Amino acid sequence: MTVFPFHCALIVGSGGGISASLARRLAEKGVKVGLAARNIDKLASLITATGAKAFAADASNAQEVVKLFTQVDSQLGEPDVVIYNASSRVSGPLATLDPPAVAQSIAVTAYGAFLVAQQATKRMEPKGHGAILFTGATAGVKGFAQSAPFAMGKFALRGLAQSAARELGPKGIHVAHFNIDGAVRSAGRTNPTGESDGMLDPEAIAQTYIDVLVQPRNAWSLEIDLRPWTERF
Repeated sequence: MTVFPFHCALIVGSGGGISASLARRLAEKGVKVGLAARNIDKLASLITATGAKAFAADASNAQEVVKLFTQVDSQLGEPDVVIYNASSRVSGPLATLDPPAVAQSIAVTAYGAFLVAQQATKRMEPKGHGAILFTGATAGVKGFAQSAPFAMGKFALRGLAQSAARELGPKGIHVAHFNIDGAVRSAGRTNPTGESDGMLDPEAIAQTYIDVLVQPRNAWSLEIDLRPWTERF
């Protein structure tokens, strides 16, 4: 059995769904897991199940991101896997969107990803080892009507991933962007297609992240599309 090549993971924008599945998969691999969110009360059951540590932080605030990584360093060790899941949606006609709300949406979805990636890079570059994974969406490939803020944020996130991959790949740091193209299954979400497998399974998504983490350096992925067979693209 191949030894899993990572020891400490930080998932920013933690909650249910994809991040919860990732936390469980990583913990099963023996990885120490840190979960960062603005509201960590919602993480209680996940912490119990995985032994992860929770850290309260606003990813769009530079000082809080620096503090977050300092806390993770001291309590878990420097993370060699950092996953950015945080995002914010603001919808509506262009003419009626609230500018401060749009600015905050972009800050969470894209600027926060930069702040987190910057701190991760500072720790990974000296070691020549690490992985930075970004959770994207269809909105980072095509912008939908009345969803300009989310599209702007996800397009910027994808651009960050591409730029970082070209800079950091030669330094031993694997950067990958995951286009989650479709609805993700969760409690209370109705399957719009009626098909039993017409929604993305968060456990299957998490397994794909794990598979990417163990790719050999001579065959790294950057852009990974994930969608159920019912999704049009």
